[in-house]
Amino acid sequence: MSDTSFHELTSLDATDQAALVQRGDITPLELVEAAIGRAERLGKDLNAIIHPSFERARERAASGDLPEGPFRGVPFAMKDIGGEEAGEPMHAGLRCAKEAGWKSSFDAGFTQKTRAAGLVSIGRTNTPELALLPTSEPDAYGPTRNPWNTAYSSGGSSGGASAAVAAGIVPAAHASDGGGSIRGPASMCGLVGLKPTRGRNSFGPGLGERWSGFSCEFVVSRSVRDSAALLDVTSGPLPGDPYYAPPPERRYADSFRDDPGALRVGLMTAGPRGSDVAPDAVAAAEKTARALEAMGHHVEESHPPALDDPQVVATYVGIVSANVARALDAWGEKLGRDLTTDDVEPLTWALAEAGRSIAAPQHLASLEFVHALGRRFAEWWDSGYDILLTPTQAAPPPKIGTIASTAAEPLRAFFLAAPYGVYTLPFNLSGQPAISVPSHWTDENLPVGAQLVAAYGREDLLLQVASRLEDAVGWLDRRPACFE
Repeated sequence: MSDTSFHELTSLDATDQAALVQRGDITPLELVEAAIGRAERLGKDLNAIIHPSFERARERAASGDLPEGPFRGVPFAMKDIGGEEAGEPMHAGLRCAKEAGWKSSFDAGFTQKTRAAGLVSIGRTNTPELALLPTSEPDAYGPTRNPWNTAYSSGGSSGGASAAVAAGIVPAAHASDGGGSIRGPASMCGLVGLKPTRGRNSFGPGLGERWSGFSCEFVVSRSVRDSAALLDVTSGPLPGDPYYAPPPERRYADSFRDDPGALRVGLMTAGPRGSDVAPDAVAAAEKTARALEAMGHHVEESHPPALDDPQVVATYVGIVSANVARALDAWGEKLGRDLTTDDVEPLTWALAEAGRSIAAPQHLASLEFVHALGRRFAEWWDSGYDILLTPTQAAPPPKIGTIASTAAEPLRAFFLAAPYGVYTLPFNLSGQPAISVPSHWTDENLPVGAQLVAAYGREDLLLQVASRLEDAVGWLDRRPACFE
């Protein structure tokens, strides 16, 4: 294929790329070569893919054993936390894992499912240490930059994944979300970012759950139809899962264009608990509200009262801190030694120490609060609302280097990160599905998304609404300058 054809490929979503292969217009190897070429050209500017596996990708794309799945030959990328690939690095942003040259010994269930669908991973993407921040700037690998403006962050913790997709390197990429880490980077990079219902995608066989049920895995993508079809690929339990979400009545790829009917939408633009919200963030939600009203939905100011409970964030931080402490112990077991303060960033160590100070009864009380909070949220949906609409984040993308800690102020980054999780993290506690869609661009041409939240198990409704917003807003036609 010509260079011009390669350039055109990068503008196609995964569904269209797969169709080219299915028609015989292009081979899987040609698709993968196009992705590798773009990754090599943009690698230095973006620092999105930190563990390239180009030769392995070429071999798989050229293999006669490549599965005849719905995304046969489509290039993909795996986030460098979770989604283990046997024989490949998985460092979770940790310098100690990088220095040890740690490699995974097994394929995660998520990895197996994406491979069975025919996706071909070309490498692993950057993430902050242990996925703790809304920007991807780990000491171990340096910052990932936003394709729309490289002075700014592409988000976190799935910042490398979102940069790779927004820049046209791959049409979709593995991502995970424990407090907004799919939705936030999608917002900052102008992508579709669906956080599935708790238990929709399995963490097996390595884990039953992550971050006490707060975290989930899926993808960031350019189009709603890709997210729908990929959810069909990745969802469903694996043997031994402690719980799983109820299966949908129909495949998401078959239902995402269904008419959801006239919906009752609650709009929230005020910051939870009186927190500040930037004008661009408000604009993103208000533009989406106007688009929904034009479609015939009823939009009114309303939100679950429990979102303003001051205990929400404190409980979240406490549970995450306990999980960080366990993560350091687990990594010590992998590396064969106890980790020390010299092995991790100041924020990570400070959170782990806080987690170790939490007594077991206190931790259990926090989990009880979380479960009760989910019921309190559900009351609002049960009262007659279908969708909650908010800004995805309370601020536009930060400049590189803004959200950082020091040895003297180890928690500084966590405090500065607050605006980027106020609307997203509550629904990690409740386990509800939520999606970020592109809605607004700042004067600096930086994307800012709007978040839609549905009742537990209703990804189908989110995808139906998002697909109509995609038509109305036209975000598929907008591209960062690196596409030119």
